[in-house]
Amino acid sequence: MSTPRPATITPAPAGAPSLSRTTATAARVLRQLRHDPRTIALMILIPCVMLFLLRYVFDGSPRTFDTIGASLLGIFPLITMFLVTSIATLRERTSGTLERLLALPLGKGDLIAGYALAFGTLAIIQSALATGLAVWVLDLDVTGSPWLLLLVALLDALLGTALGLFVSAFAASEFQAVQFMPAVIFPQLLLCGLFAPRDTMHPVLEAISDVLPMSYAVDGMNEVLTHTDMTAAFVRDALVVAGCALLVLGLGAATLRRRTA
Repeated sequence: MSTPRPATITPAPAGAPSLSRTTATAARVLRQLRHDPRTIALMILIPCVMLFLLRYVFDGSPRTFDTIGASLLGIFPLITMFLVTSIATLRERTSGTLERLLALPLGKGDLIAGYALAFGTLAIIQSALATGLAVWVLDLDVTGSPWLLLLVALLDALLGTALGLFVSAFAASEFQAVQFMPAVIFPQLLLCGLFAPRDTMHPVLEAISDVLPMSYAVDGMNEVLTHTDMTAAFVRDALVVAGCALLVLGLGAATLRRRTA
């Protein structure tokens, strides 16, 4: 009598992400988020609330709001998307959802691209609301086009999404995911040029700030704040932020693995 062969799991396909599998993954994530209104409120409304508070903190000095408001318009979406994405993705890891998905004929690139597409859709809404509030309600005075502000805010939100997906691979609990924020976000916040011009920092810190993506996000916002037209520096800053987001998404796909045999 022949010995029965053990059941095997079909490995996920290699190669470039499939559009159909990516969109199916994104649709699943969005359906889950639809039943979590608190998470949606955190992603979409918190940056707007923070900008609103900031405007009236400097109610007696509106010029100060004009100076730092544009920078924070990019930083707030990055921080909120990092927090929400890292926690939501980790929840799927710890619940076993990713284990089951990776046992299907679904590539790592499809999963990461699907998550990025789902959270990126919310990032578009978040960035549009925050930019519209800052420019047309809170009277943020910018020399350049508000559409360029929106572009940088969106790129920052996508970068936060990518960073959140990446660090979720190294956390064992939601509490640990939150603990990554001081390690990943706070150094960039201190060195991005928001509190002091980067060229006035200690040379070592200035060199470190030159390789941090948030520095280019702030520089891009400042370019819009002070120039009427799109400058070469703005294009460079936007490309660096976008490139960093794509790089981190690639690293996220590389670290995505099954945790059980």
